[in-house]
Amino acid sequence: MNGSVAALINVVFAMGASPIVMGASPASLGTPTVNAGDTWTYRSTTERGATGWSQTDEEIKVMRVTPTAILIATKPSGSTQPPKEILVGRDWSRMRDVNGKETVVNRPLSFPLSDDKSWDVVYTEENPNNNHKSETFESHFRVVGYETVEVPAGKFRALKIESEGHWQALVAPGQSVAQGAETGQGGATMVTQVQKTEEHRASGRLYKSFWYVPDVKRWVKSVEEYYSSGGVRNERFSQELESFKPADTSER
Repeated sequence: MNGSVAALINVVFAMGASPIVMGASPASLGTPTVNAGDTWTYRSTTERGATGWSQTDEEIKVMRVTPTAILIATKPSGSTQPPKEILVGRDWSRMRDVNGKETVVNRPLSFPLSDDKSWDVVYTEENPNNNHKSETFESHFRVVGYETVEVPAGKFRALKIESEGHWQALVAPGQSVAQGAETGQGGATMVTQVQKTEEHRASGRLYKSFWYVPDVKRWVKSVEEYYSSGGVRNERFSQELESFKPADTSER
């Protein structure tokens, strides 16, 4: 088990709580106290299609905490390049501009967490790209219960949050052009084929799961999957905690 996580667990144990259960029931899980300097390292894996696969170690560090947001800096571990700074909600929700308005597009946690709690994230984006006139995402989250999960940082008893959902897109009309050569007795002839696409709707499914540990202040594992209209998985993004180093607040 990572040394910083093990040290944290020892502190919790000294306070009379179980080193795995972390001394919390779903009914008592409020918003964690996040401090500037808290740092997590995750093993992040990206899978696209049948052959696209990549894995990196990603460091996430808290730069600033306000009553409404957390500023984090992310970068590959050991990188000398400047980190990317991102604002997230106090519940680790992700926000971005949708149709000119700041919109929550992902909310893995909704505090306080309690047994069987559920919440929804729904938004529609107009003209998100050249191919789609609109995209709608609907995700239904719910608290499943505690599970024991093992990641590079160690073994934890974590609260699992699971989400199932759908996406729907209005595909813009368009056309594609293909050219080729046909050879006959009279020589070679260029052939051009134009295929028109009418405006139509397409849809697929979403799946997400997060294993949250209160004393780590985030999830120790996550999985996010996106499926095509035919039920084929197009993308999967996963994270597993490698280490957690809480900020030194003794001098504050």
